[in-house]
Amino acid sequence: MILHNPQECISYSLIQISKAHRRRAEIALGELGLYPGQEMILFQLWAEEGVTQSHLVENLCVEPPTVTKTLQRLERAGFVERRQDADDARITRVYLTPQGRELQAPVQQIWEELEAATIGGLSEIEQALLRRLLLQVQNNLEK
Repeated sequence: MILHNPQECISYSLIQISKAHRRRAEIALGELGLYPGQEMILFQLWAEEGVTQSHLVENLCVEPPTVTKTLQRLERAGFVERRQDADDARITRVYLTPQGRELQAPVQQIWEELEAATIGGLSEIEQALLRRLLLQVQNNLEK
């Protein structure tokens, strides 16, 4: 394939979609004092508190320094706290603070609105097809 105009490529479209999605998330989450990506750690903690940093790394499929930096920011903002494990001082566990728990409903609302904007105008069949196609693209890129 000879590339004459990158803007006609699906890769270009995926990049632009990702940027637009991130911008919308950044604006909405910023109103809560969060940066995009931080809510993913919060979603994990709302589902299960007291997990280790390595658990977060594994579940979120990110690098350890990313989780460490994100937790530091969330800690400084007063949304999470890290404590040593009661049985093994080498292990650090992450817990929500009351302020972190209070973010659940507004963050969930932001994600619902973002999802509605993302799939607006698509039928249920088109949504299912889009999910399948995006998973295939992801699998292609992870090979």
